[in-house]
Amino acid sequence: MKIIIAGAGKVGLALVRQLTQEHRVTVVDSDQALVDNIINVYDVMAVCGNAASMDVLQEAEAEKADLLIATASSDEINIFTCLVAKKLGVPHTIARIRTPEYEKQLRMMRGELGLSMSINPEKAAAREIARLLRFPAAMKIESFSKGRLELVEYRIPEGSLLDGMSLMDLYRSSRIRVLVCAVARKDQTSIPGGAFVLQAGDKIYLTSPPDQLVKFFQYLGEFRRKASNVMIVGAGKMCYYLAAELLGMGMRVKILDQNEQRCLRMADLLPKALVIVGDGTDSELLREEGILEADALVAITGVDEANILMSMSAARQSGGSCKVIAKINRRSLVDLVSNEDSIDSIFSAQGVTADLIAKYVRAMEGAFGMEIKTLHHLVDGSVEAVEFHVPPGAPLAGRQLRDLKLKRGVLLAGIVRPNGKIVIPSGGDSIQAGDDVIAVTSGLRLREMGDLMENPAGGTR
Repeated sequence: MKIIIAGAGKVGLALVRQLTQEHRVTVVDSDQALVDNIINVYDVMAVCGNAASMDVLQEAEAEKADLLIATASSDEINIFTCLVAKKLGVPHTIARIRTPEYEKQLRMMRGELGLSMSINPEKAAAREIARLLRFPAAMKIESFSKGRLELVEYRIPEGSLLDGMSLMDLYRSSRIRVLVCAVARKDQTSIPGGAFVLQAGDKIYLTSPPDQLVKFFQYLGEFRRKASNVMIVGAGKMCYYLAAELLGMGMRVKILDQNEQRCLRMADLLPKALVIVGDGTDSELLREEGILEADALVAITGVDEANILMSMSAARQSGGSCKVIAKINRRSLVDLVSNEDSIDSIFSAQGVTADLIAKYVRAMEGAFGMEIKTLHHLVDGSVEAVEFHVPPGAPLAGRQLRDLKLKRGVLLAGIVRPNGKIVIPSGGDSIQAGDDVIAVTSGLRLREMGDLMENPAGGTR
């Protein structure tokens, strides 16, 4: 596909990284330095100018584009850019919209504006954090089939029951319906078989129904109940969305920020939250405000280094009993602390946004009736977990899994029947028309159902 990315900031750059390998990408931005940087690093076309200008979009050959993604810092420019692109014949447009008032209006006006999709990065990130706080043992948790099946990232600690255990022995001894579908060990990522032996320090990705997930962590002796007392440091937009959702779930929320005006505004918006003016990097203040009693600390200030410091301080003071989540935008810092045991989960708003848009792009590529319903990137994008719907007449429908010759780097991680029944696949199971199937792939991009197998139709390929 031909894709125009209007805006070369953090979100735009994250999208360029994800989309350039498979699509013809053109970047538009009014900052010549940003344009030059992207041209020097990535194989893309670029135009310097205001993306809301019809002349600039025509120079970017918008009339030939399949999709335009507007990610400028201004909501108004993003909306207007999508309007102009639609007038030029671009069939699909996506806008990043951060203003809450605009978001409400867009639900009613999406058709008139010609928007295919709008994304609020702060709200999307807040939802991801809230999902993590429902299950604190996980580093990251993704959902399939409307929450019926979940994919969890978990780091194996020293002394864990899993250290030195093969997957075959794990499934045999636990008798719990879980499937380890990917393992990240240092710089290597594996789609493991039954003989694979786990080690302390591994990041494992496992699929399971929510009730079985609880049993799995109880089996490990590491189950932590849903957080009920949460401390948030940083009173920005993301804090508002997150705190509102947590309060709606019945949690107690305490908010810290150095800026008195932000605190006053947050107190007005969220009267049920306790809002305190203070420096979250001050370990003494954290202790005074109850970090030892908190179930979770979420560090979401605008300074990555401050988020790292307060997260490590909270983990040290709580002795590991407090779930620690940090917002880190700079990739160099993410790489630096990704193996830091004291920080349970790391995320960035632009990463969440880029993943949501990548899911939409992949769904547009669906062929031969395969409907991609959900797409999640794992292990820094080197592994994909894709949920797709199986239509009548699909080449793999009705055949037992042991008879399917899957490509190297492909693992079927879950099947959801039309009646909602969850199947953790084994050789004797089969895929039926109407099922939703979760496939995990390494080094592959699924475009059609036949991409799963070496020999989809029973002949040679």
